[in-house]
Amino acid sequence: MRLTILGGGGFRVPLVYGALLRDAGRPRVEEVVLYDLSPERLTAVGHVCAQLAAGHDDAPRVRLTTGLDDALRDATFVFSAIRVGGLEGRTADERVALDLGLLGQETTGPGGVAFGLRTIPVALRVAERVAAVAPRAWVINFTNPAGMITEAMQRVLGDRVIGICDSPLGLVRRAARALGVEPGRVAPDYAGLNHLGWLRGLTYEGRDVLPDLLADDAALKGVEEARLFGADWVRSIGALPNEYLYYYYFTREALAAIGGAPRTRGEALLEQQSRFYAAVAREPGNALAEWRRARRERDASYMAETRDAAQAGERDEADLQAGGYEGIALALMSTIARGGTTTMILNVRNGTAVAGLPQEAVVEVPCVVDPGGVRPLAARPLHGQFLGLVQQVKAVEQLAIEAAVTGSARVALRAFASHPLVDSLPVARALLDGYRARIPELASVLHPAG
Repeated sequence: MRLTILGGGGFRVPLVYGALLRDAGRPRVEEVVLYDLSPERLTAVGHVCAQLAAGHDDAPRVRLTTGLDDALRDATFVFSAIRVGGLEGRTADERVALDLGLLGQETTGPGGVAFGLRTIPVALRVAERVAAVAPRAWVINFTNPAGMITEAMQRVLGDRVIGICDSPLGLVRRAARALGVEPGRVAPDYAGLNHLGWLRGLTYEGRDVLPDLLADDAALKGVEEARLFGADWVRSIGALPNEYLYYYYFTREALAAIGGAPRTRGEALLEQQSRFYAAVAREPGNALAEWRRARRERDASYMAETRDAAQAGERDEADLQAGGYEGIALALMSTIARGGTTTMILNVRNGTAVAGLPQEAVVEVPCVVDPGGVRPLAARPLHGQFLGLVQQVKAVEQLAIEAAVTGSARVALRAFASHPLVDSLPVARALLDGYRARIPELASVLHPAG
């Protein structure tokens, strides 16, 4: 099998390659094609992968290319992890919002809308080329904002595009471990959108054990989300929220923490990754050691501002060791390619899974996976508090898709103004103007008079 990774010069690509090296099943990925616009980044990641493969007799071949059709042709699976505008664009996503007194985060709030607006046209072109040169390929999307981009790409490729995220899996793992239960033996009742969902139940041996966890002070201390939101709140809502809901439930605190930091997350990653790529260019023989050092730093600082603001403590070492989206991607690919059936939380077309949302909306719910693809399981209805927020954010996502497809600045303004974390229409106009001025890739999407 051939796996193509779009954004192949990205920092996290070696995580995927490392997972492939550990995979002993058959059939297996025999060739990995890394595609990126930057030859320098491709070369650096190629060095890391080569050093990871040392000592493996049957390591998948790695090929580097800057040609999209060349990368896609004959692919069995396509893994999309592109970042339109690079980390420089991410820093603008954050800073434009912060300068207007709003939350600056790359997937949640106005930053996520800006990220989606500039990414959707590129994602659609990718989907069109997949349809043309690799129509039998499955596309696994991790490009953020993952739900929005997956929904846009499904306009071209239908259900052959599946979105993944490691946040729900991490939440389920933490909840199961806190109860002393093997994570692989629980069935989660999880529903929502990407970065906007709730774990409402956890079935083990035929019984929902989540109420046991919510009632146990000591066990809750072992769950990062419970420390983040507070035991009283998770008991009040009867669920464990995805960590990204901190930005909705604690907006002022998150804004104070992010705005008061010397650097945003994007600025910190830009500096960190610039050092990594420069170090590998100077000493290619140390590529793997440099990558591992930078990875430890990156993982430890993930959402650090929210944990600090909530006094939630350091990330659990088990989370850092357990792996994330690379394991989800490999499990998904393996089940489709090798047979069998498994259940995973994925971003897929809603159909009738989540009542109150459009059929074409991409939702994040448990799904049955088999060689025929992915089928969402019907979710217990979201109650008013949860459903209202999900409906509002989904409407924003669909407005952003419409704006990106049509090039309409008016529709883009509606997307910003409709977001629950944007508090006035004049501020929404200032956001749109600020992003157009700071991010050329976004400005090129919208018609000047649109």
